[in-house]
Amino acid sequence: MRIALIAHDDKKDDLIRFVKEHLNFFKQHELFATGHTGALITENTGLEVYCFLSGPLGGDQQIGSKIACKKIDLVIFFRDPLTAQPHEPDVSALIRLCDVHKVPIATNSGTAALMVKCLEKSNT
Repeated sequence: MRIALIAHDDKKDDLIRFVKEHLNFFKQHELFATGHTGALITENTGLEVYCFLSGPLGGDQQIGSKIACKKIDLVIFFRDPLTAQPHEPDVSALIRLCDVHKVPIATNSGTAALMVKCLEKSNT
């Protein structure tokens, strides 16, 4: 499975913690991320992550392109709903692409945990 990992600045630590908690799951999959998020995940977990540009510099759009080309199967995007994001149109476009192409997207740890748990059960 090809999984995109994205997190707004105030949610990067939460995503790293989530990946660490589910390390065995993520080890089994091909990981993609926006620039800084991907570098932090690799640094903190040792996982290999293909990094695009940072989100505000086009990384969200690069991942969106992969979604449109059916090269991403799942998106985990820890959003910060309490802070205005200067690239909010890119974020909205990414979520819209997930909806159009029927790619599951988790925007918080609760949904992400449920998705991971379901996928782990389907592999047993």
